[in-house]
Amino acid sequence: MTAPGTDEIVVDRLTKQYKKLRAVDDLSFRVRSGRVTGFLGPNGAGKTTTLRMLLGLVTPTAGTATFGNQRYTDLTDPVRKVGAVLEASSAHRGRTGRNHLRMICRAAGLPDTRADEVLELVGLTPAAKRKFKGYSLGMKQRLGIAAAMLGDPQVLILDEPANGLDPEGIRWMRDLLKSLAANGRTVLVSSHLLGEMQLLADDVVIVAAGKLIRQGPVDEVLGDMAGGTQVRVRTPQAEQLTAALSELNATVNPAQDGSLLVHGAEAAAIGHAAFSAGVELHELTSERGDLEQVFLQLTAGKAGIR
Repeated sequence: MTAPGTDEIVVDRLTKQYKKLRAVDDLSFRVRSGRVTGFLGPNGAGKTTTLRMLLGLVTPTAGTATFGNQRYTDLTDPVRKVGAVLEASSAHRGRTGRNHLRMICRAAGLPDTRADEVLELVGLTPAAKRKFKGYSLGMKQRLGIAAAMLGDPQVLILDEPANGLDPEGIRWMRDLLKSLAANGRTVLVSSHLLGEMQLLADDVVIVAAGKLIRQGPVDEVLGDMAGGTQVRVRTPQAEQLTAALSELNATVNPAQDGSLLVHGAEAAAIGHAAFSAGVELHELTSERGDLEQVFLQLTAGKAGIR
């Protein structure tokens, strides 16, 4: 393994034992800078425990969780290195969003003007003078992200950041995190919204019962599992096409909607085989695997209790 970059997250043989429960079990993975990494797993998989160990909130039984080669507790200026949101923002009910952020700025030695900058970043400027007690759950999520971004950190860690957000808010979140990663930041996101993760993440780390199940770029994970890419074909001559594709060693299965799902052959090869056999085609579409399908396949029977 190559030496980690200073902004990479490195989890190395991490273990956490609670009496008879092993919440995290010899877990290792790396989160690269300049990419969004989805941290996925069923309830009880050990995701939140892992994040809490990474942020120094829980002491590992064994192993390490570091940023480059430094533990969070050893960082000289953590607010400028790492921003994290493990739950919706909490603040005094009678304090405005702006004043809440300004208090954090003063504690961290940051200028008050930074509060207005991050409020603009998360789209909360119109609600800056509104008291926290009047914030919706989605607004609290945005305020939490604003607080995490106060130090302009190079690493951002978010646990279920889309909770309470409407579809527009989820799309806003996706665009924000992608832009942060595009600017070179390291972004780790834990979420149960698998459809959103397929749109958002560059890489995924999938865990179950405290163990690593699969990691890698999303396209690679989808391609390796569930038969990889499939091609959907519609034709009034299904039997003739199936016979023609047997020469390509392709697998052909009928779908419920009357189409054929072909594995083991590219769309161009299927089209050529159909043309040579005189088979009329009404549809020829390559389809990428679905992250939810892959996730369920990988974690079946492996959910834990946290």
